[in-house]
Amino acid sequence: MAIDPDELPALDARATAAYSHLFQALSEPTRLAVLQHLAGGEHRVRDLVEHMGLAQSTVSKHLSFLAQCHLVAARPEGRATWYSLTHPEELAAVITAAERVLHTTGTDAVLCSHLHHPPVAAGLDDVATGTRAAPLTAVPSGRGER
Repeated sequence: MAIDPDELPALDARATAAYSHLFQALSEPTRLAVLQHLAGGEHRVRDLVEHMGLAQSTVSKHLSFLAQCHLVAARPEGRATWYSLTHPEELAAVITAAERVLHTTGTDAVLCSHLHHPPVAAGLDDVATGTRAAPLTAVPSGRGER
């Protein structure tokens, strides 16, 4: 039986754009690597440059995109800016769901354990801005990551 196109629900263009932007953020390998590093705790751009072996401009560009998606937040401290995940538990849930879909479709792939067990944010004052009263405490991954 054919579906009558007039009976299909209208698509929500705003929601479609929001999902597209989120999935675009998660589809780029460098941005996924940045998220994996930030899942271990706050980093400065120069820390990410050192860990990832990329140019400062490249890391900054990816952090900017992730910030536009509200996945990371910046916290200025003196001349430095510290970046952290804004919603680590929710990101962990998305990554876990993606791993289940990959497994179901025949691909077993697991990102770093930090994404599954995000750092505990001690004294998180404002989740929306990422303002913290105390530094993050990272959960050890046991993999010797940088």
